[in-house]
Amino acid sequence: MMQLYWAPRSRSFSALWLLEETGQPYERVLIDIRTGAQRSPDYLAINPMGKVPALKDGEATLAEAAAICAYVAERCPEARLAPPLGSPLRAKYLYWLFFAPGCIEPAMVQIATKIEMNSVAAGWGDAQRVFDVLDAALSKGPWILGEDFSAIAIGAALNFAVRLFKMVPPRPSFDAYIARCMARPAFQRAETIAAGE
Repeated sequence: MMQLYWAPRSRSFSALWLLEETGQPYERVLIDIRTGAQRSPDYLAINPMGKVPALKDGEATLAEAAAICAYVAERCPEARLAPPLGSPLRAKYLYWLFFAPGCIEPAMVQIATKIEMNSVAAGWGDAQRVFDVLDAALSKGPWILGEDFSAIAIGAALNFAVRLFKMVPPRPSFDAYIARCMARPAFQRAETIAAGE
């Protein structure tokens, strides 16, 4: 059985939500980051970076939310959370899967810290462009890949940035996308789990 090492109000939510989407049993292992539990030798053996989330599946261990989402989607193909190999949608799936940690998260930090970055030097470009590109893509809807929901963590990132922490100004496409995510039973279960632990 897969074990998710997680903490509430963290990047763990995307992995928690995705595991709920699979409908498969898994074990949650709470890592209390407020007490520094992520720096314990036992946890560092699982994720040497000392961050959450991490996932253990038998002898396999991995960390980073997008990697966990990709792994779980492949491990549970019956949940249909990723386009199959060979599908033309696979390229966009991978693009958006890594857009959340590679562009949205740094753009959120840029906004929160008001740091000025040379958009040529910054790997994400600039925050305004990140959210404009995302806005244009989400306006096509209903999901980032069109009609099918997938393992892409855009909804979790937007929920965090727009709804919970109000770091990013709302836009109609963001609000509608977050609402569609929140309507999913697996999202609701993940929120209940996160609120209870």
